[in-house]
Amino acid sequence: MEYRKLGHSGLKVSSLCLGTMTFGEASEGSMMHAVGADEKTSFAIMDRALDAGINFWDTANVYGNDGLTERVLGNWFAQSQRRDEVVLATKFRFRMGKGPNDTGASRYHLRSAVEQSLRRLKTDRIDLYQLHMQDIDTPEEETLRALEDLVRQGKVLYIGASNYAAYRLVDSLWTSKTQNLSRFVALQAQYSLVVRELEREHVSVCEQFGLGILPWSPLAGGFLSGKYRKGQPPPESSRLAKWKDRLTQFDTARNWRILDAVDAVAAELNASASQVSLAWLLRKRAVTSVIFGARNVAQLDDNLKAAELKLDDAQLKRLDEASALELGYPYDFMQRVQGRW
Repeated sequence: MEYRKLGHSGLKVSSLCLGTMTFGEASEGSMMHAVGADEKTSFAIMDRALDAGINFWDTANVYGNDGLTERVLGNWFAQSQRRDEVVLATKFRFRMGKGPNDTGASRYHLRSAVEQSLRRLKTDRIDLYQLHMQDIDTPEEETLRALEDLVRQGKVLYIGASNYAAYRLVDSLWTSKTQNLSRFVALQAQYSLVVRELEREHVSVCEQFGLGILPWSPLAGGFLSGKYRKGQPPPESSRLAKWKDRLTQFDTARNWRILDAVDAVAAELNASASQVSLAWLLRKRAVTSVIFGARNVAQLDDNLKAAELKLDDAQLKRLDEASALELGYPYDFMQRVQGRW
């Protein structure tokens, strides 16, 4: 397993990050109902991941029902006594109650959210605490000062952003610098062969300011796993069999072209489509660690091999070209004039 520095920090994390959104049997009404792993299976996945060298785990207070996934992790920490081997990341911002202040990035909600996460996770600290999405109703300085307090108290070690617009990310970094506050070390964002919009601005921002990119949904909700074929129904046990509307969104000429290229490279390397898709991200600028999920140990073992898979420049170029993003203005104008943007 390769270990990389997380952005401008001195923290080293594995190049693959264990995403835990599927941990716990979510009740009916939850997005993860009937597509998650029970606690016993989740424990087996965590055991195997850590033994394989994955020291970086990501969760969020909204995963499952009422903090379910955080509770599963907390139970595993209590049983295994291996908390200090894990760089633990979680997130806050979305609604966790019925009250008007049970959502958002205000100091009020943040204080409540972190204490509840610490209790559920059965830990005295969160190694990377991430704002799950920018909050346009809350001044960025208010959020950053509240996070600074948590860092000074030792309850949080590093802070990160997720699902931020590029302008807001730059504004946040400027606020941190001018007000002498802790600043983000990472950006967690959707990024895959299918979803490459991050490359328009965010990748350059992260490179310039030293943020490590943590791609989520690197397999595009499972579309890049190799389970799906054009004109064929999805496998009954698959996630997109439940989320049929999402599968319809993937049904485009570009996406099937991407899948064909992934399959071709996978055949050349005797690898799976998932491994190729993850390995492509590991070659991209500013990417520190790729977040992937697993519902069983077999899925975990397949994805683990991506850390060792080496794409040559020709294969990387084929995947880049098959998934090429329509830049739009002004990026295409810059590209024509200077060859880059």
